[in-house]
Amino acid sequence: MNSCKATQELKTEVYETSANGNSLKKITEFSKSKTQVVITLNEQEKFQTITGFGSSFTESSAYLLNKLSAANRNKILEAYFGENGAKYSLTRTHIASCDFSLSNYTYAKVENDKLLENFTIEDDKSDLIPMILEAKAISKEGFKIIASPWTSPPWMKDNKKYVGGKLLPEYNDSFALYFSKYLEAYKKEGINIWGVTVINEPHGNGNNWESTLFSPKEMTDFVQNHLGPKLEKDGWGQVKILGYDQNRAGLPEWVDEMFKDEKSSKYFAGTAIHWYESTYDYLPKELQYAHQKAPNKYLIQTEACVDSEIPHWNDDAWYWKKEATDWGWDWASEKDKHLHPKYAPVNRYATDIIGCLNNWVDGWVDWNMVLDKQGGPNWFKNWCVAPVIVDPEKDEVYFTPLYYTMAHFSKFMRPGAVKIGCQISNNDLMSTAVKNPDGSIAVVIFNPTEQEFVIEINQNSKKKTISIPAKALQTIVIKP
Repeated sequence: MNSCKATQELKTEVYETSANGNSLKKITEFSKSKTQVVITLNEQEKFQTITGFGSSFTESSAYLLNKLSAANRNKILEAYFGENGAKYSLTRTHIASCDFSLSNYTYAKVENDKLLENFTIEDDKSDLIPMILEAKAISKEGFKIIASPWTSPPWMKDNKKYVGGKLLPEYNDSFALYFSKYLEAYKKEGINIWGVTVINEPHGNGNNWESTLFSPKEMTDFVQNHLGPKLEKDGWGQVKILGYDQNRAGLPEWVDEMFKDEKSSKYFAGTAIHWYESTYDYLPKELQYAHQKAPNKYLIQTEACVDSEIPHWNDDAWYWKKEATDWGWDWASEKDKHLHPKYAPVNRYATDIIGCLNNWVDGWVDWNMVLDKQGGPNWFKNWCVAPVIVDPEKDEVYFTPLYYTMAHFSKFMRPGAVKIGCQISNNDLMSTAVKNPDGSIAVVIFNPTEQEFVIEINQNSKKKTISIPAKALQTIVIKP
């Protein structure tokens, strides 16, 4: 009977960020381009459940917020966590110092204090903790926090330094206790930590800033025999332990070890990854491999940023042009230099997030929320870009196009959403779609080309025709 019915139109809202100046703007009028692209949605095809999107609380970001006027500080936190903002749902922070700290510090300052009787989070109380608590007060639905140490306390390592070195076996239990004490101390401040990674970047970072080296086997043994049992014994069994926490090309070697058998996998809730392998390749093969190895575990992107290039701090156009250079070019081997060409920052973010969603990644976390126009503060002078850049001297705030790029996902794809089938008929464009807990569907389309397209969206027997201009990102919300 129904085959005679006229095609019904989907009820949609379209939001756009584009090189021509739109910043998450609601679009109601569409042009009639000659070139048509078809997107076909299939709700029957279900993939991963979304954990969330967001970025990181760092001492650098918190310190800068403290230097701004109360109005600007609030404006930024509302933009990230408020109902009218990006509604961030998944975040990260550092356990003791990282490169985006003002100096090196540890919570276990007294050497050979194996029972950590002198453990203290005092260093976090002036900047970092107030920022997290303010964000919590603003966020209606709340957000999850993943906490990562860049290093164990230096005295627990063979080189006794903040940078490099390995955890000495006699301190395995002390380092596991360090996590437990951290979770307890933060809970006392009113902050519940959802998950931890064992160490940030276990392969190290070229011995530049805080690090502790682990092989896949060393980390797996530490989690299986020390960290997992300790957190369970101390009542932190619900805190998710994520392994690895570095670049995606290393995934096969790490997941093979972490998820080798029942015993090795028991305490791992999933795997954390970074994007620094390449400025254009999101490494789908490795992501697929990691998912297949542990289909019921989390696969979360925990860190991403682009390198700072002064004086582009408040120049919207720069973020859309292939002019950003990658520090990866300096450290990549000759055979890998091709992975680090110049790139457009918006393209790198949009392509990576869509590529990740289309390959089983369930959470995507950006690095610093706020940096200054130099790309710091950073004690190592490792300058980076954040989606929000400030000039504390002049009390100025700049929301870069990267802020709006992140919001296209975080605002409209909510925790508990399920990634669904989404086919696009043109390989020059990218798209992905999720079905939210409220029944709405969010489709994101990225058009990096110089050409405009008409887009026909098909869902069952319903359709909607819109258009997307050159160099634009759109989120289409389909009402239930």
